[in-house]
Amino acid sequence: MAELTFKTLSFELKENELQVNLLRIFYAKIPIEELNQVGPFKLIDQHTLEFTDTYQEKAEMKFSYLLSKHFDNLKNSINGNKTVYVHQNSGIPLMGNVSFGIVYRNTSLIEIKPVTSCNLNCIYCSVGEGKKSKKTDFVVEKDYLIEELNKLLKIVKEPVEIHIGVQGEPFLYADLIPLVEDLYNNKQVTVISMDSNFTLITKSQMDTLSQFKDKLRFNVSLDAMNQELAEKLAGCKYNLNYVLEMIRYAVKKEINILIAPVFIPGYNDEELEKITEFVKELGLEAKSKHPVLGIQNFLNYKTGRNPVRAKDWQEFYKTINELECKVGLKQKLSATDFGIKKTIELDKPFQMGDEIKAMVKSVDRFPNSVIAVAKNRSISVPECRFKKDKKIRIKITRDKHNVFAGKII
Repeated sequence: MAELTFKTLSFELKENELQVNLLRIFYAKIPIEELNQVGPFKLIDQHTLEFTDTYQEKAEMKFSYLLSKHFDNLKNSINGNKTVYVHQNSGIPLMGNVSFGIVYRNTSLIEIKPVTSCNLNCIYCSVGEGKKSKKTDFVVEKDYLIEELNKLLKIVKEPVEIHIGVQGEPFLYADLIPLVEDLYNNKQVTVISMDSNFTLITKSQMDTLSQFKDKLRFNVSLDAMNQELAEKLAGCKYNLNYVLEMIRYAVKKEINILIAPVFIPGYNDEELEKITEFVKELGLEAKSKHPVLGIQNFLNYKTGRNPVRAKDWQEFYKTINELECKVGLKQKLSATDFGIKKTIELDKPFQMGDEIKAMVKSVDRFPNSVIAVAKNRSISVPECRFKKDKKIRIKITRDKHNVFAGKII
C-alpha cells in the first residue's frame, strides 16, 4: 500500500477524472483510467491519495509522471488561462523575466513575483491583468522562490526591502502567508512590502500577518471613495465598503499601510481629495516612519488598458502639488522616502546584441512567444513557436536589470 500526501495539492473526483488543484486556484485533470494504471486507489481526504496494491516508491514515481504530464495543461480557475508552474525541477530560472520570479534592479528594493492573475479588471491596468485576461499565467513554488532569493541576498550582502509586486493580486497566491513568514525570518530582510487591492484579504489573515507588522507594509490601491465610480474603475463587482473596513482593520492591528491611488484623468479627479481626507482620518501619518499616501500617475502602456491619454509628468506634479497645499498631506514620493539605495550590480551572463544558443522551456505570457533558457536566465522570445526543449539561436535585444528578451536569428 502507498499513501501520497501533498501540502500544495488537493484532489476532487469528478466523473471519469481526478481534478488536481494546485495552490487553490490552479487545476489540471487526470483521467481515472491513467490513475488505475498506477494501481487501484481511493481518496482518503482532499490532500491524500491511497494506492492499495502499489508499493510506495512505484506510486510516487508513477504519480509524479502523471502530474508532470497533465500539468502541461494546468489552468487558472479565475479566467481559464493556461498556467505554467515554475518549480525547482521545471528548468525555468527565476531571474530574467519581468512577470514572475525575481527582479533585481541594482537597488536595495528587490521585487519577487510568485504569481500572475487578478480578481479585478481595472480599466487602467498597465499589464491588462484580470478576469478578462487572455495571457498565460505563472505560479512559482514558494520554496524555489525563497531558495533563489537567498542566493541573490548572499551576493547583495546588505539589508533589503523585499517587494511582493505581482502582476495582479498577491492574495490569490495560496502560499502568501508562508512566503511572508520565510521572508520575515531572514534578518537581511528589513521590510516586506506588497501591493494589494484588499478585496480578498480577511480579518483572519490580517490577524496572522500582524505578527510580522514590524517589517510588513501594504500598498493598497484605493482609487475612489464613491461605490459606483470605484466599481467602474475596477471593471467588475467591487465592494468598496469591505476594502475600507479591511484598511481600518489593518490600522487597528498596527500594520503599516500606504494608500496608493492611481490618478486617471477624467475619472477620479474629484476623488483624490476625498481619499486624502480618508487617509488623514486614519491617523497614519503620526505613527508611520514612511509616507502613508502615494498618488500614482496613470501611464499608457502597449500591453495595458488605456481608457484615457496620460497626463505628462509636469501636469501630474502640478495637480498633486496643489492637492498637497490644500489638504496638508505629503503626496509626492521618492526612493529616499523608503531608504532605497544603490547596491551591487549583478553580472549579466550576456549583453545586448550577443548571439547565443538557448533552450525553449515554456510558453511566455503573450501568444506566439516563449521562454528560452541559457546560463541560468530566462529569456523572453517573441514570434517563436513553442516546442519544449527545442534548441534555438537568438540575438539578445534587452538586458536591462537582468531582464532579457531576444529574437530568433
